[in-house]
Amino acid sequence: MSTYFVKGKGWRFDFTHKGARETGTWFKTKQEARKKEAERKEEIVNPKPLPQIPIDMAFLELVNKRLDYVKAYHSAGYYRDTCYLAKKWIEEWNGYNCSDISDDMVQDFMLKRSKVSGYTANKDLRYLRIFFNFGIQKRWISINPTAGIAFFPTILSVTNNCRNRCSNNT
Repeated sequence: MSTYFVKGKGWRFDFTHKGARETGTWFKTKQEARKKEAERKEEIVNPKPLPQIPIDMAFLELVNKRLDYVKAYHSAGYYRDTCYLAKKWIEEWNGYNCSDISDDMVQDFMLKRSKVSGYTANKDLRYLRIFFNFGIQKRWISINPTAGIAFFPTILSVTNNCRNRCSNNT
């Protein structure tokens, strides 16, 4: 932590912080050298945060990368099921980036799929969550639009079937 003068060149500062040497050179006045030294110490103690680069990718690209992964690491049946579901999603969201797909869009899609059955909609939701979580894990995307969506009830149909069978037996 010293400020000193070098003849013919000017003032400079020199200090060490955690074993690293920090210097600043050739200031016209001693006061200017001390000011820059204090600024440099402040930068070291409180570094400026790096600006975060937004991450995003096209939904189709995410689907293709996930399908490549599934083909390499999972069974043929799982890959076949995933491809079937992915075709439905691509029909719905082909031109979108992953960040453009909102919770409402996913919810609307789930409502359409629930008209087939609750099991179908729940399977779609499970697989969609896996896709978006895969993208987040690989740091390709930052948002999972399926995070707040609840599964559709399926127990009611089973309960109604039991009631119908039980009432027929009596």
